[in-house]
Amino acid sequence: MNDLLPGASARWEQFEDIVRGWLRSYGYRNVRTPVLEHTRLFARGIGEVTDIVEKEMYTFTDALNGDSLTMRPEMTAGIVRAAIEHNLLYDRPQRVYSIGPVFRHERPQRGRYRQFHQIDVEALGFAGPDVDAELIVMLARLWKLLDLTDVRLELNSLGQPAERAAHRAALIEHLEKHRGILDEDGQRRMYTNPLRVLDTKNPAMQEMADSAPRLFDFLGEESRAHFDGVCQRLADAGIEYRLNPRLVRGLDYYNLTVFEWVTDRLGAQGTVCGGGRYDGLIELLGGKPAPAVGFAIGMERLLDLWEQSVALEAPAECDVYVVHQGEDAQRLAARVGEDLRDAGFAVVVHAGPASFKSQFKRADASGAQVAVILGADEVAARAASIKFLRAGAQGEAPQRQVPLAELAEALKLKG
Repeated sequence: MNDLLPGASARWEQFEDIVRGWLRSYGYRNVRTPVLEHTRLFARGIGEVTDIVEKEMYTFTDALNGDSLTMRPEMTAGIVRAAIEHNLLYDRPQRVYSIGPVFRHERPQRGRYRQFHQIDVEALGFAGPDVDAELIVMLARLWKLLDLTDVRLELNSLGQPAERAAHRAALIEHLEKHRGILDEDGQRRMYTNPLRVLDTKNPAMQEMADSAPRLFDFLGEESRAHFDGVCQRLADAGIEYRLNPRLVRGLDYYNLTVFEWVTDRLGAQGTVCGGGRYDGLIELLGGKPAPAVGFAIGMERLLDLWEQSVALEAPAECDVYVVHQGEDAQRLAARVGEDLRDAGFAVVVHAGPASFKSQFKRADASGAQVAVILGADEVAARAASIKFLRAGAQGEAPQRQVPLAELAEALKLKG
């Protein structure tokens, strides 16, 4: 797990501001669900024979009542549970999102920790390919906002349950013919979750996986029409993609459209964002049948990619840094700081006594645009001296003194 110290945390806040504005531009509203849920929610929703449920969840028994509880390993199941519990789809479909920590006990690697953070976006109650495509198009817009140019789209369709059942039978027959080369996971999943066997990273199994029956070939007319509708809308938006028949995602609840945005710049685990349609999940978890589609973004991985792609300046701690000399000036500095905050400035007032030289070093390190200087002369004159510290903040104007009543106007940093 990872600490976020002030410099990195400021970058996260900058990133989150971009993300929240982007989501708002598509009409998505925030929901916040608990980090702790009953284990059965994830076992039922994600799938009992997925890696997440079998190997990666942080699960414990509540000492008070014996309930099995789990730190959420993903957000979709919790959001769907909340939608059912609060009858969120009673009068209309909903576009919602959540941002926060999730937990998986997996091997840490670049941009992936056991506590990590996700942006989770869900369109609940929407059935058509237009919303599938909208989610993909909005992701393409996010990459533009972040100046990312080397993220590419992979796309597949998992069809409907009956089509998957027919493919499953053919796939099991194929796996049985190649039983001798299956690794331990493949042997274990051959009958419980054979589709996931194809998602292997084992080089010895790649040829077998490549020659396996393709789910796409089992799709019926309606499933193909839905997929064609997604592809047509992506073409309308000018978004390129690669059809990846082995793209199955790691969760059992998907049907029809599945997609991933991937990159080569984050090591072996190159997925930046993944999602798809999960029309059966709401009913599976006890709600009235309703379609849904969504995606999740790993924030650490996307931030890593963003920082590789764009030269980012460290966010400033404040707009104005107030330096002072003497007890009277220190007391006045506190009042000046409050007045400037009333005017909309972010202000740091130097704490404790120190020389002007050391205070100016601290002011410069803070990233402030301007220093406000209070000494004995300024206290006597009911004035302040101002010194702009950055090129572009009033140019290279020299230090000058202004009456306290005119200080906020003289700074003009917020205009």
